[in-house]
Amino acid sequence: MVEKQFREVIRDAMSEEMRRDPKVFLMGEEVGQYNGAYKASQGMLDEFGPERVLDTPISELGFAGLGVGAAMNGLRPIIEFMTFNFSLVAIDQIINSAAKLRSMSGGQFDIPIVFRGPTGNAGQLAAQHSQNFENWYANTPGLKVVVPSNPYDAKGLLKSSIRDNDPVIFMESELMYGDRAMIPEDEYLLPIGVADIKKEGNDVTLVSFGKTMKIVYEAATQLEKEGISAEVIDLRTVRPIDYETIVNSVKKTNRLVVIEEAWPLSSISTEISHHIQKEAFDYLDAPVKRVNAMDVPLAYAPTLVEASLPNVKRTLEAVKSVLYL
Repeated sequence: MVEKQFREVIRDAMSEEMRRDPKVFLMGEEVGQYNGAYKASQGMLDEFGPERVLDTPISELGFAGLGVGAAMNGLRPIIEFMTFNFSLVAIDQIINSAAKLRSMSGGQFDIPIVFRGPTGNAGQLAAQHSQNFENWYANTPGLKVVVPSNPYDAKGLLKSSIRDNDPVIFMESELMYGDRAMIPEDEYLLPIGVADIKKEGNDVTLVSFGKTMKIVYEAATQLEKEGISAEVIDLRTVRPIDYETIVNSVKKTNRLVVIEEAWPLSSISTEISHHIQKEAFDYLDAPVKRVNAMDVPLAYAPTLVEASLPNVKRTLEAVKSVLYL
């Protein structure tokens, strides 16, 4: 085992897959000479050269389309967006091309492409650079959407994503790139679509994904001090969602709180709430509670950011509400 930062395991996963398969290549803004906007591709240009680590113009629509065409022709592109906020100018290529070509071609085309980069709030970046699009892309048949919460999961899930024959949206966070974890020196992969029970408990189920898991862990620790046993589930992927793990947990705890940074309307937490009332209604001892961002564009002021986003205080309040405390 060796301690690695999140940004380092992203680089390691991409590099290992590029050494394994010459069809894999990386393309995006500043991924080469600058070593990546967040240094997640540091050293890769030196190892693989400019034919496999391609710096692009500031034209997400253009290089996303190039990636889709390359995937149609047998290559396995990794497309880095400096932020998924910028993916909106490429969303036609992602949704109308990458996600649909297998179906539209009657299965004649695999589209083995990974679109990766940071999502969500990362401090004082204001309304246009702080949005969550996990639920947008998860709404699209043909895409898989992966949102890891820690370096160990990120490496195993990214390697699986690169090997997948379907297009994968792989969402990270600027606020996680410096996170550290012990990583096996031997190769490992993690399956897409399988949630992980990070902590077992009996009184309430807490479900989240991505960097919001940090809030959940802190809340669960505080609840433990108050004698409340929370089961903590990290979804890891939001398309497909591992409903079975959530349902089985709710059957045990009888209460559910879903914590998610996205806006409340049509969110992942909305979908989970619907599924639980359909599949585990008789086991619920309280209505499902959600903790989401406030339904407003995110401000620049730190006080307003804190007031808008999910936090430990709001999570604890939701848990005590379902426990009728």
